[in-house]
Amino acid sequence: MAIFVTFMRMKAAKKPASAKKIILPPIFMSTGALMFIFPMFRVHFLQVIEALTVGMLFSILLIKTSKFEIRDQQIYLKRSKAFVFILIGLLAIRVAAKLVLSSSIDVGELSGMFWILAFGMIVPWRVAMYREYRKLEKELYIGPEIRI
Repeated sequence: MAIFVTFMRMKAAKKPASAKKIILPPIFMSTGALMFIFPMFRVHFLQVIEALTVGMLFSILLIKTSKFEIRDQQIYLKRSKAFVFILIGLLAIRVAAKLVLSSSIDVGELSGMFWILAFGMIVPWRVAMYREYRKLEKELYIGPEIRI
């Protein structure tokens, strides 16, 4: 999956970005919350807070490596060499955490926690991307501010 995401990211950098492309992934991922209908996936409040906190901390790395630029009067996502290594590093941390935690937390609960972690990571990242995209979009259509 990490290799797939890496290739998708590289391919996406060749096409102009859009608000739709930034907003849709978290919306599509939100359907995974339906897992919590089933009791085996439900997590305690403290576990929700822990997973969200870790996800938000991980999102900082993604936010720092996701920058946009204006090229040919369109907004593109800049390629970052660090992004691939960060993605692989986050994957390694998640796999290691899953191995350690699987001995003390039920598999269903752990699945729910990791979904919350991933959602807690993608939402702040995409919100930050959207804000930066909108800022560049205003600059593109309005032009740079004139300072006196």
